[in-house]
Amino acid sequence: MPTVIGFEGSANKLGIGIVRDGEVLSNPRHTYITPPGEGFQPRDTARHHQQHIMSILRRALDEAKLTPKDIDCVCYTKGPGMAAPLLSVAVVARTVAQLWDVPIIGVNHCIGHIEMGRQVTGAQNPTVLYVSGGNTQVIAYSQQCYRIFGETIDIAVGNCLDRFARILKLSNDPSPGYNIEQMAKKGEQYIELPYVVKGMDVSFSGLLSFIEDVAHKKLKSGKCTPADLCFSLQETIFAMLVEITERAMAHCGSSEVLIVGGVGCNMRLQEMMGKMAEERGASLCATDDRYCIDNGAMIAQAGLEMFNAGITTPLEETWVTQRYRTDEVEVVWRD
Repeated sequence: MPTVIGFEGSANKLGIGIVRDGEVLSNPRHTYITPPGEGFQPRDTARHHQQHIMSILRRALDEAKLTPKDIDCVCYTKGPGMAAPLLSVAVVARTVAQLWDVPIIGVNHCIGHIEMGRQVTGAQNPTVLYVSGGNTQVIAYSQQCYRIFGETIDIAVGNCLDRFARILKLSNDPSPGYNIEQMAKKGEQYIELPYVVKGMDVSFSGLLSFIEDVAHKKLKSGKCTPADLCFSLQETIFAMLVEITERAMAHCGSSEVLIVGGVGCNMRLQEMMGKMAEERGASLCATDDRYCIDNGAMIAQAGLEMFNAGITTPLEETWVTQRYRTDEVEVVWRD
């Protein structure tokens, strides 16, 4: 079986993973963390990746107990993502592929999440909820394509959580979403927020503006706590996501739901989705932060599927793109 290495750096997580025959041999990761109240800028994130990528590459090879001669293919995230971080990692992947004289494959970031989720959970043909800092989509496979049934029409769910965490000045370590999740467990009062589902699509920007306004007014007056706001935000946006996912499952006649992406390791989201699946006689497939959060192994896993199907990327086409739709990829490795 081929041994494939994957490079991921589309946002603030830099990861390199090595996969062989569905087994993850190594998967080290390093996260760029900014001070509380601040997001991460493309230039600074790219600089972080440039500073750490060689040490992460060495760790990946050492943990897998492999040398460059053992690698059959190099894969990297082609997009979507932030241009500067994507490019900084793609340059290294391209250089390594030429130095080691092996093929290279550009992988769609979302496809990486889906294929890793399918591999880890054993899901056969699930309806997929893809929720991360930059993406929110409900996806199902049909006729060699991962088709998007619904998505956000403005900002992603993870971006909504991150921006609200900045309002509360929550730490970005290990992630803003994780710290909102922990604070939400202490919430005692539900504050009604805009619930914006439009057919199969969702919208978070108006909800975010509304809760920011509530935070400025009610926190000062002592009418609610930060924990109440975190609890209310989670309950509202997760209910929206469960609704559109259930609608897609009904349309597809699906008996499995798979949650992928960084927000997917939120235990409250998994709990709500699990209850919906149980009521439908379906099963929930979910992973932990090793594979939900951006990592190199997921790029390697999707790349392995592509490599086995005879797909490689010509060197002159190993560019990156900030916009790369999930449904643009021809999924030739599935029936």
